[in-house]
Amino acid sequence: MGIHQYFKSLSDLEKIYRCPGKFKFQEHSVASHSFKVTKVAQFLGTVEENKGNKVNWQALYEKALNHDYNELFTGDIKTPVKYASAELRDLFSQVEEQMTQKFIFKEFPKEYQQIYLDRFKEGKDDTLEGKILSVADKIDLLYESFGEIQKGNPEPLFQEIYEESLLTILEFKEMESVKYFLNEVLPDMLDEKFIEHSELNKVTQKIVKANLNE
Repeated sequence: MGIHQYFKSLSDLEKIYRCPGKFKFQEHSVASHSFKVTKVAQFLGTVEENKGNKVNWQALYEKALNHDYNELFTGDIKTPVKYASAELRDLFSQVEEQMTQKFIFKEFPKEYQQIYLDRFKEGKDDTLEGKILSVADKIDLLYESFGEIQKGNPEPLFQEIYEESLLTILEFKEMESVKYFLNEVLPDMLDEKFIEHSELNKVTQKIVKANLNE
């Protein structure tokens, strides 16, 4: 009982693998994803700050580190499934929120319960930090799917995830950090040599051009 169970659960996140049920050359756990998203968010926040925008670093780090803790109770739901409809996404969110609340009320001392209820709630909001989290989350997902495509994984799911991730990133195209990613990082990604290079390059350029010209 108590915080011991919370600390113990952090190791469980290492055993929850993303995109379950599909062949993958490289497995990614929820724990490793949270670490990578935090590192990406840190860089995006640095770009924003360098361009004169005020970043609440405590809020950003807490959002990034905690954003997928709820998956401890539900596992990872594949992106195309989870985002198939607004109703389905809301349902998944409600289940995760209810199970997380139940865990907090059972295991956390009363004086810390509200603090962790706030920390574990959905972090992707309209604040700069929430937007950075949204972008960082999709950048890591973009790289996960890119890695599978690069290695020649024939599963069409990874192409779907790649395209959905890029489209979501482009929803934040006015952000300085997203401009940097599109202009400086994405071209380097596409310059890497791999079997599906020409096709993926074509798809990427099509998506980017269509959204930047809106």
